[in-house]
Amino acid sequence: MLYTTRGIVFHQLKYAETSVIVKIYTERFGLQSYIVRGIHGRKSKIKPALLQNMSLVDLVVYHREKKEIQELKEIKINRPFYSIPFDVRKAAVFMFINEILNKVIHEEEANESLFEFLYRSVIQLDEQVKGIGKLHLQFLLKLSVYLGFAPVNNFSEGNSVFDLREGKFSSINIHPEYFASLPFSNYISSLMLIDFGHTDKLTIPSKDRTVLLDILLRYYFLHVPGMKEVKSHQVLKSIFND
Repeated sequence: MLYTTRGIVFHQLKYAETSVIVKIYTERFGLQSYIVRGIHGRKSKIKPALLQNMSLVDLVVYHREKKEIQELKEIKINRPFYSIPFDVRKAAVFMFINEILNKVIHEEEANESLFEFLYRSVIQLDEQVKGIGKLHLQFLLKLSVYLGFAPVNNFSEGNSVFDLREGKFSSINIHPEYFASLPFSNYISSLMLIDFGHTDKLTIPSKDRTVLLDILLRYYFLHVPGMKEVKSHQVLKSIFND
C-alpha cells in the first residue's frame, strides 16, 4: 500500500551494482530502510542528490509491516538548504548531528514529537546567524529529552555539580569522571533553560566548549546502550577552537 510521509535522510549504502539502500527517519513510520534500484541510470526518477545526508524530504513509499526493507516510489526535497553547504561551521555541526542520530535512533515506529524536533533543528541550523558554535551542545541536551534521559535541571548554588550517572545536579563530587563541576554544570543548566537556537544569549569560551562537548558525549555513552565512538566531534573542536 502506498503512503505519503515527510522524512529526514540519515545515510545510504551501496547495494549490488546499481542500487542503494537508504535509511530515512520518517514522520509516519519511524526509521525505515528503503531500496532504490538503478539510481545511477539515466531513466531513474530518483537522483542521488535527493538522498544526501540530512535532506528534508517528502516521500511516497510502499510500506508493509515487519518488512525489513521497504520500497521508495517517489522522493522530493521539502526544503532546500540555503546556508549549510556554504558555511564550514554549519557543515561541521550538520555532520556531527547526522552522526549522533545514526548512533542513537533505531526505532522502527512513529514518534511525531521527536521527528518534529529533528526537522525543526535542521532548519534552525540552516537559519542560525549567531551562536553556531554552541548549537551542537544544546542539541545534545534537547535531544536527550526525546530519548528519555534528559537531565533534571535542579541546578542551584547548593547543587552545582552535575552527576552524569544520575542525570541531575548534586552537592558532592566523589568520582570526577562521573561529575561535571562549575562552570560546566552551569552551562548545562543554562543550555537547557533557553529555547533551542538562542545560544547567542549564552557565553561559553571556546576552550570550555571543547570540555563541555566531551562531558555531554560521556553522558550519552552512559545512557545509550551500545553507543559507538563518535568521530566528527574532532572536526568541531578543530573548527570552533581556531
